[in-house]
Amino acid sequence: MRTRTTDDRDRATELRHAIDRTGYYPEVVADGVAAAVAGEQVVSFFVHHEPTFERDEVRRHLSVVVLTPTRLVLAHTDEHPGDDLLPEPYTSTSTEAVSLSAVKSVVVTRNIANPTSGPSRPAEVVMTIGWGGVARIDLEPAGCSDPECEADHGYTGVLSSDDFSLRVSAAADGADAVHGLLSFAESLSAATHA
Repeated sequence: MRTRTTDDRDRATELRHAIDRTGYYPEVVADGVAAAVAGEQVVSFFVHHEPTFERDEVRRHLSVVVLTPTRLVLAHTDEHPGDDLLPEPYTSTSTEAVSLSAVKSVVVTRNIANPTSGPSRPAEVVMTIGWGGVARIDLEPAGCSDPECEADHGYTGVLSSDDFSLRVSAAADGADAVHGLLSFAESLSAATHA
C-alpha cells in the first residue's frame, strides 16, 4: 500500500521493501516484478494487497503497479489451491508492460464524504488506466422522444477503454493507501501527458 513520487532516485529498493511488508510470497512477487521492470529505474510504485473470498476460504491477491521512465508495469499475483495439473497449492503471477506513449487515459475518481463541510481527504479512490488493450462496450436499446413510438431504433452504446482499475478505501486499506494511490496516479498522469 505504498507509493513514491517522481524524482531522480531509483525506488527499486523501496519497492522491494513494500513488497516484503505485505508478507505475501515476497520472493515470488519480487521476482516477477523485477523481471518485468527489466532493470529500468523505478520512478513511482503502488503495492496493493487484497484478500478475496472463495467459498469458505480466503485467497490473497497482490497488485503491483510500477512507473519507469518509459513504461507502466503491472503485476498481479494470486494464490490457488491444488488442482489436476498442480496438486500442491501454487501462485500465479502475471505481468504486463505498457509503453507510456500507449497510455490513453488515467481516470481518477475521488469519493469525498460530507462534501458540504468543504474539502477533505477522499474516503475512497478508484484509478482506471486505459491503453486500448481491453475495450468494454455498454449497450442499451435506442429510443426516440415519442413516448408512444414502438419502432425498433436499434442500440446505442459507449465504448470505453478499461484495461486496469484499482480501488482503495480509507476504511479497508487505510488513509495512507488512499493518499498513495492518488500520488501514483498523479505521477502517471504527469508522465503520460503530451
